[in-house]
Amino acid sequence: MRWYGREHRELPWRATRDPYCILVSEVMLQQTRAQAVIPYYQRFLDQFPDVQTLAAARAADVLAAWSGLGYYSRARNLQRAALAIVAQGEFPRDYESIRELPGVGPYTAAAVASIAFGAPHAVVDGNMLRVIARLQADAADIQSARTRARFQQIADELLDRRNPGQFNQAMMELGATVCLPRAPVCSACPVAPFCRARETGRQLELPIKGRKPAVRRIALAVAVVENNGNVLLRRRAATASLMAGFWELPAPEDLPGWHPGETLGSFRHTITHHDYTITVLTGRIPAAPKGFRWRRARMLTQIPLTTVTRKALQLAAKGQRRVVEAG
Repeated sequence: MRWYGREHRELPWRATRDPYCILVSEVMLQQTRAQAVIPYYQRFLDQFPDVQTLAAARAADVLAAWSGLGYYSRARNLQRAALAIVAQGEFPRDYESIRELPGVGPYTAAAVASIAFGAPHAVVDGNMLRVIARLQADAADIQSARTRARFQQIADELLDRRNPGQFNQAMMELGATVCLPRAPVCSACPVAPFCRARETGRQLELPIKGRKPAVRRIALAVAVVENNGNVLLRRRAATASLMAGFWELPAPEDLPGWHPGETLGSFRHTITHHDYTITVLTGRIPAAPKGFRWRRARMLTQIPLTTVTRKALQLAAKGQRRVVEAG
């Protein structure tokens, strides 16, 4: 706790006890680094400053504000949670009630309950699993449900029940800034004297994770077709398994009468164990096919775009800027 008081990063969500703001931050921080979250967190709260505003918002506006953060089911669940809170009349104050909100798991419920309300519940995220595995020199597979349950018990025993929110944040900060996955900074660690892995020289071996599935490499192409300041897009079906309701660029093979133009470049995009190489092409078509729409290019920031589409349009914009500068 003393170390955290001296060394913690100044992050915007640490300056509030508002449970709504803490919930937004914790949902955003799932699968996303803190520094990447900061601008999204600030813009999101500017647009949806309280749970009532978020509950009343159009789903498309919420997804557009989330665009770029990925894992869009988080945004949908966050709005569903806001609707549930508004229906209840107030934000739930205890762990069990927070846990019942849509999309809220044990970790998020513990974080919100402890930080906002001082409830004595230890958080166990990936950082905490790594810290505990090293402190205990425990070589059990941290992807095992049995190991995670046992580590939760250890975390509960370690918890400072007088200030659980601060203690949870201190432990998460330890894992995020010192007890790093590949290069732990043991010389700066406030709990190094208690670390059994360091004592036995095993800190780089732990934690143990189960085998990851083999990475699949897939090559795809997308077409940037423009007409008088409009871009051709289509909207994913509401029943789509990924990014339902988002707008995306077409593939050339989806466009009857496609006449290829310039190849603008390519980029990589990774989803779990799929590694995509996306080639971005320009071209012309005789008419917009059924299911596609022309959308005003300058208005695209106001609609939810798939991550691949957003990256492809950024690459196209860079190419256009280079042409203008060369001219």
